[in-house]
Amino acid sequence: MAINPVGVIKGGLVAGLIINVCEFLLNVPVAGARMDQEIAARNLPPMAPSTIGLFVVMCFGLGLLLVWLYAAIRSRFGPGLGTAMRAGLIVWTLAYLWPSITNAALGMFSIGLTVLAVLWGLGEVLIASIAGAYVYQEGPIS
Repeated sequence: MAINPVGVIKGGLVAGLIINVCEFLLNVPVAGARMDQEIAARNLPPMAPSTIGLFVVMCFGLGLLLVWLYAAIRSRFGPGLGTAMRAGLIVWTLAYLWPSITNAALGMFSIGLTVLAVLWGLGEVLIASIAGAYVYQEGPIS
């Protein structure tokens, strides 16, 4: 079955919005002060508004990729919650877990902050994948 590009865009934008909202919550009220302290301790400048804008665009891109992956694998695994979770776990592993292990190994952030961000990311990506899959197929997922 062919991938529905309009469905990918609709679902991807919903998934990207969820990822953006969750990232804002993590990076401002939940762990923002701690992140700022760790960045300052490494003599790095605070994030510029243009960097934040880039991250917003990247989160929407990640949402689109997430829903495209769901659409691509649903013919093998079937439509539904299980397939959405598989797509979410793949994206989380490649976009959150892998680079976070690298950053922790390089000392970019503390282990505690890294674990918080990775676990937070798992929740946000799974929620985004379920919502994106729901919109993609334009009906409830089972």
